[in-house]
Amino acid sequence: MRRIVSVWLIDWPVTVWARSVGPNTPDPFAPDAGPLALILRTARGQIIHALNPAARAANLSRGQTQADALAMIPRLTCHPADPAADQRALEALAIWAERWSPSVTIDPSEGGLEGLFLDLTGATHLFGGEAETLIRIQSRLKAAGIRARAAMAPTPGAAWALARWGDAKRIATDADVRAVLAPLPIESLRITDAALKQSKRFGLKRIGDLYPMPRAGLARRFRDGAGVGLVRRLDQAIGAANEALIPTRAPPRYRGWEAYADPLGDTAGIEARLPELMDQLAQAMESDSQGARALTLTGFRVDGRTSAISVRMGRALRDVGIWMRLFREAGIERIDPGFGIDALMLTADVTEPVVALQVAMGDEDQARHAEGLAALIDRLSARLGEGAVRVADPYGSWLPERAERWRPALARRPPPEEGAGDPHRARPLMLLDPPEPVETIADLPHGAPAQFIWRRVPRKVARADGPERLSPEWWRPRPDDRLTRTRDYYRVEDDQGLRYWLFREGLYGSEYTGAKGERPPSWWMHGMFP
Repeated sequence: MRRIVSVWLIDWPVTVWARSVGPNTPDPFAPDAGPLALILRTARGQIIHALNPAARAANLSRGQTQADALAMIPRLTCHPADPAADQRALEALAIWAERWSPSVTIDPSEGGLEGLFLDLTGATHLFGGEAETLIRIQSRLKAAGIRARAAMAPTPGAAWALARWGDAKRIATDADVRAVLAPLPIESLRITDAALKQSKRFGLKRIGDLYPMPRAGLARRFRDGAGVGLVRRLDQAIGAANEALIPTRAPPRYRGWEAYADPLGDTAGIEARLPELMDQLAQAMESDSQGARALTLTGFRVDGRTSAISVRMGRALRDVGIWMRLFREAGIERIDPGFGIDALMLTADVTEPVVALQVAMGDEDQARHAEGLAALIDRLSARLGEGAVRVADPYGSWLPERAERWRPALARRPPPEEGAGDPHRARPLMLLDPPEPVETIADLPHGAPAQFIWRRVPRKVARADGPERLSPEWWRPRPDDRLTRTRDYYRVEDDQGLRYWLFREGLYGSEYTGAKGERPPSWWMHGMFP
């Protein structure tokens, strides 16, 4: 049976505002608090965006203009509303609510302002049962200073209605959902204002009034498609039609989770609990022959906030010792416990199959070297940041300056481009960036140099191989003038046995005719061979 929890965050914009202005501000929800309104500037002028209970008790309502509200209550306290801050705070609360369920959805029917959905199917026994789960959710939110009501039902629509209009129990099952919803007002179906107005004109005040009516006839009674929306919402609430929930974050396939009766107040306490979470995660992944390439440790604070750190690995692993070392390198102290952390969650964000590698006899040293290099990259990336350690990948370009692209060492290798890393093109291990000018003496203008001077040292050429002609890539941007002329590359060896990679930039005749203002061909040192 599907179990969905709807959490109604009562006066959420006012709660966010009160938490943002600091503890010295009077509590807007206190019994003796004065009327308060948050004002939103719109095309209609300044209207009321949110109210505290005292303002509602004075018959003010959302959507009312500020001028009308002040005319009714001159002592009304007004502050500017900030819907963007409300949304950010709700997204942060949705992440914090993952302590109960990995699938948390911001309630779309509230415009992303005052509700959450938690999918707790098959998980309520972890918190002591359904009733105890609702009590825990509401008590945690209350301790964090958030006014809320929660309800549980087999459908999001039924849970939403019970959270706002249900009785003290606010729990429904597949067997009794119709009976539980029947006495609730029809506005609890999340219908539009037009549909609500027409329903009341027809004498439909309760959800139970809709049960005996034929669906087709009910839809035709309303104008502008309002009846179709009413029927759809009714079917979703009683389970006759599906309603999909899109989580705020994709639920992790693997996670380790622990809650603590005594909140953890320092880094040492967090680090001491971390091996247990890692063991949970490693065992779950081992059963599926999976390993993690990215891990996130999230601390759930008692004040309704979260703090997290992440590490990435160059290869899939499920070694608890390596995981622990990487988190230490990344800095477990970066998790801010605030007033205490009462739950920790470790998730595998990126996973890959882990397969055993068969090492050929005699290649053991090479395999150990590869493992050691991967471990070094992981530790450096954890300590310095994911983008600090980079590696080069072949890139499909004829020009040496463009024949590679750098990426973070822990990022996935992109698919190779056509012509990238051609093994038939001899290239030196060391390139000079930028190439350095040389002075040459050649027997023929188009031939290899007989000798050259580089860095003030004359060198006599004993052997030469070439040319390898590389033309400019006209289809790509050419920010550097050196990339606009044809090059002839030569592999040369001097009388000392040292090998170089030289090129002549420009061609006699076609690219240089001797006219005034033209740049003559020139020679450059681009690299050295071992």
